[in-house]
Amino acid sequence: MYRQQFYIVANFLMVIDMVVIIATGYVAYFITLDVETDRLVMGWYDFLACVLSLMVALNYFMGRMGFYGERRFASLWSMIGSLFVAVATGFIVLSTGILLLGVKPFAREYLVIHFGGCLIALIVTRVALHYYLDNRARTTFNSRQILLVGHPKRVTAVADALKKQLSWGHQVAGRLEMEGAKDEEQNNNVPVLGAMADFDTVVREREIDEVVFALPKEAPLDLMAYLEKCKKIGVSVRIVPAMFELSEPTSLRVETIQGIPTLTDYAAFRSASALFYKKILDLVAGLAGFALFLVLYPVIGLAIKLDSPGPILFKQVRVGMHNRRFALYKFRSMTVTAEKDKAGLLKQPQSPWPALKVEEDPRITRVGKFLRKTSLDELPQFINVLRGEMSLVGTRPPTPEEVECYQDWHRRRISVKPGITGLWQISGRKEVTDFAQVVKLDLQYIDNWRFRKDLLILWKTIWVVLARKGAK
Repeated sequence: MYRQQFYIVANFLMVIDMVVIIATGYVAYFITLDVETDRLVMGWYDFLACVLSLMVALNYFMGRMGFYGERRFASLWSMIGSLFVAVATGFIVLSTGILLLGVKPFAREYLVIHFGGCLIALIVTRVALHYYLDNRARTTFNSRQILLVGHPKRVTAVADALKKQLSWGHQVAGRLEMEGAKDEEQNNNVPVLGAMADFDTVVREREIDEVVFALPKEAPLDLMAYLEKCKKIGVSVRIVPAMFELSEPTSLRVETIQGIPTLTDYAAFRSASALFYKKILDLVAGLAGFALFLVLYPVIGLAIKLDSPGPILFKQVRVGMHNRRFALYKFRSMTVTAEKDKAGLLKQPQSPWPALKVEEDPRITRVGKFLRKTSLDELPQFINVLRGEMSLVGTRPPTPEEVECYQDWHRRRISVKPGITGLWQISGRKEVTDFAQVVKLDLQYIDNWRFRKDLLILWKTIWVVLARKGAK
């Protein structure tokens, strides 16, 4: 219910913000307009483009600052400060776009008036909403009254979370003490309404809309009896799983499969919508990369053939997501006897990798050095992207021999699709020679993944390739 309320409130706020931006834009336009001299503020279509662009920019920056999130702001002043930063950043982006595009005619005073009016209007609406949600909504007749049941420490954590949760009106009515539970942390903000023996009396005689059970693992309590009681009298129930340690962050998610409730712990990416965007990006950019591969294939292929005998493409078995084996394609950058010569090189002690990594590898051809330096040898991997075996951004695809040397914590790096580029590549892959550090970079990517971070990694990869930094 709280998530549904959050979505409704967030959508309402976005609509209000759009109305404010459009309204203040029109006001600024007509204030700046000089009817007597017939001086244009800007072209009408330019004005519409400015307002629409500002709407998109402010929507993004306000979202980044937490204005469309489930969490309340810590204070009124922190909210106003974040709002100023978001609005100022949006107008700076708009001003930069107007300057770069050379929009003429354009009245600078319009931008100043629009910025001031928009900022003041947004502050007024947000302060009013802040006051309502933090004061009026919690004390009105219809505010949702919540009873907490469980261990004092767990009840305190739930109460703190409920205070931060955005909704259109809920309040913690109090808590019940469990028998044998020591109140290690006195919480004056959550009044004690009685003991578990008083449960029936409290839910019947007080204005209780919902009961939250935050029980420890060893709780000597017949939970089903209390759930049946709540169901009979029409009081909603929420259960905090006993296995869930409230003092530590968790990736557990509550989901239902055809009505069956489940607690789910995703090992990797969790956002279905962001994964969909990632798939679209792989498809679009994969087609573009494959087209570039086809265009350059004759030139690079001829150079490889003239430099050394052997095939143009090199194919090697790699390990993908969750041990899926696939053939990875590259432009050949080594001699045809590279695999045979590998045995002799393995005796060299300078490689810290589970797989072979040798400085000044004698097996690399002259053309191969150029291909690796410019990363052109990886162009055929767009074939793997289109086949769904790899992604544009991900972890480095290991060989089966490398995976055999993995410790348990290393294996989590193959819980996602491998990528053509990733954090290791943009962090200076030539400098990062410690295998544990490479794994940490991959796990950092997995744990903190966002779709926009993929875009940022791709952008940085372009500059790394153009600057020819970090390639081997």
